[in-house]
Amino acid sequence: MNKRKLFIDNFLVYGMGGIISKIIPLIMIPIVTKLMPKTDYFGISDLANTVVQFASSVAIMGMYDAMYRLFFEKAENDFKKVVCSTALAFTIVTSIAVFILMLIFKEYISKLFLRDSNYAYVIYISAMSTLIGATNSIISAPTRMMNKRKLYLGINVLGPAFSYSVAIPLLIKGYYVIALPISGLISGLIIELIYGLVNREWFKLRLFDLKILKQLLIIAIPLFPNFIIYWLFNSCDKLMITNLIGIGAEGIYSVGSKLGYASQLIYIAFAGGWQFFAFSTMRDDNQVKQNSNIFEYLGIISFVATSYICIFSHIFFKIFFKTDYYEGFIVAPYLFFSPLLQMLFQVAANQFIVIKKTWPNFFILLSGVFVNLVLNSILIPKFGIEGASIATMMGYVISLIICVCVLKHMKLMIISNKFLMATLVMLIFFTLWRVYLTERFILGFISASVIVFIMSCLYRKDLKKLFFRLIKK
Repeated sequence: MNKRKLFIDNFLVYGMGGIISKIIPLIMIPIVTKLMPKTDYFGISDLANTVVQFASSVAIMGMYDAMYRLFFEKAENDFKKVVCSTALAFTIVTSIAVFILMLIFKEYISKLFLRDSNYAYVIYISAMSTLIGATNSIISAPTRMMNKRKLYLGINVLGPAFSYSVAIPLLIKGYYVIALPISGLISGLIIELIYGLVNREWFKLRLFDLKILKQLLIIAIPLFPNFIIYWLFNSCDKLMITNLIGIGAEGIYSVGSKLGYASQLIYIAFAGGWQFFAFSTMRDDNQVKQNSNIFEYLGIISFVATSYICIFSHIFFKIFFKTDYYEGFIVAPYLFFSPLLQMLFQVAANQFIVIKKTWPNFFILLSGVFVNLVLNSILIPKFGIEGASIATMMGYVISLIICVCVLKHMKLMIISNKFLMATLVMLIFFTLWRVYLTERFILGFISASVIVFIMSCLYRKDLKKLFFRLIKK
C-alpha cells in the first residue's frame, strides 16, 4: 500500500473513531453544566477524572506503547500473541495493585485532589474506573494493531452513548457529584467486555513469557515517567487552581479546557493512525524526511485551527454557557493549542522510540513540566485561570523546542525555513489576539484568514501536489 495512503487512511478511520468518542462529550458540556447548579460539581467530576488518569498511567506503566512497538518486531502471529498476552498479564497485576492502594488511601487522595475527605466515596468509583481502564487499553490494542478500522470505528461510537445515557438521568435526579464518574465507569466496563470478546484470540495468560516481559519493560520503563509528566502537564494546573483559588474556579477552568481540548479531536485523529504508520514504516530509507514532513504539515494545521479558536471562543462561551462559566473563554485558545503541541512533540520524539532510546523523552519533558510548575506558581496568583493556561502552553513550547533541537543535532529531523517563518507568523498573531482581538470578532476573523493565506503561500507547492493527486484519483 502507498505510504501516504496508508497514513491518511489510518488517520481518517482511526481518527474518526477517536473523534466520535470525544465529540459527543464536547457537545454535551453545555447540557451538563446547565444541569449542575454550581461550578463546584463540575470541578469535582473533572478532578475525579484527573485521579483516574494519574492512576491509569501508573497501572499501565508504559506497557501499551511497548506492546505496540514489540508487536511489529516479528511477522509471526504466535510471537504477537505472546507479546499481547504478556503485556495483559503484567497490566492486570499492576492494575489490581493500584486499585488496592487507592482504596487504602482513599481519604488522603480525596483530601489531596478534592480538598475534602468526605468525598472519599468518589475515590471508590475512580479506583474501579482505573482497574477497568488500564486493562481496557491493552485489550483494545489488537483491533488497532491488526488495522481493523471499521470495527474500531463502530465500538468507539458506543462508549459515549452508554456514558451519557447513564449520566443525564443521574444529573436530573440530583446526583451531581457521582453522575459523571459512575457513567464513565459503566461505559468503560461495557467497552472492555466488547473488546474482550472481539480480541480474545490474542490473549492467553498461559502464553506469558518472562523473556518477552523483560523486552517490554526495557521499552516501557523509560516511557513510564513520560506519562507521569504528561499527567503533570495536564493536571498540575487544576490542582494548583483548586488550592490557590478554589474548586469552583477549577470547574470554570475545566469547562474552558474542554473547549480548548477540542483540539484533541485533531490529536486523537492523528494518534489513531500514527502508531500503526510510524512503526510499520520505521525501516524505510527516507524515514527521517517522511517524519519531518508530517511534523511540519501537522504544525501548519495546528496553527490554522488555533487561530480560528482564538476568534470564536468568546462567542461560543457567550452563546452556550451560563454566566458562571463565561470567563472560561480566555483559557480555551491556550488549552486548544497545548494538545497540538503535545501531538507535535510525539511526532518528533517518536524518533527516539524508533532507535530504542526512550530516555531523552523523559529529560526533555521534565524541563517542560518544570517550566510549567514554576509559571503556575507565579501566574495563577496574578492572572487566575488564564495564568494556568499560559503556563501549560509554555511548558509544551519549551519541551518541543528542546526536542527538535536535539533531534536536528542527531540528524533525525529536518526543519525547513518556511516552517520557521510560519511559526514566527503564528507567534505574532497570538500576541495580537491577546492584546487587541479577544472580543473583536470581525477584525479577528480577518486576521485569522490572513494567517491561512500566509500558510497557503508558504506551502503552495505541497498544496499543488495534493491537489493534483486528488484530481487524478
